[in-house]
Amino acid sequence: MAVSEQYRAYVRDLFAGFADVSIRPMFGGAGVFRDDLMFGLIIEDQVYLKADDHNRAEYEVAGQGPLTFQRKDGHSMAMSYYPLPDALYDDTDELAAWAKNAFAAAQRGARKKAPRRRKR
Repeated sequence: MAVSEQYRAYVRDLFAGFADVSIRPMFGGAGVFRDDLMFGLIIEDQVYLKADDHNRAEYEVAGQGPLTFQRKDGHSMAMSYYPLPDALYDDTDELAAWAKNAFAAAQRGARKKAPRRRKR
């Protein structure tokens, strides 16, 4: 289901204390980007943020589990995105801190995936 322009505007306002974000359609939802790096997802009007070993515990303490999807073979697959805890929708300062951590996780992930040049 596509993300409405109204919800996109709402999410941009949510993250205004962190950065000017862009929202691009993808996977039937949308990606949340800063500086062309995706650090969040929107699926069915739910915001998910990127997590890795450095910030995953914050989500677990808040009672959040990873975004999962059903593969064609019937097995579930967990992604590295976790739902934004409900309390953060009303606390823009705290949301900005979580967004900063999610963006840092996305940066770390991008560095791991960066193509390496072959030595001659």
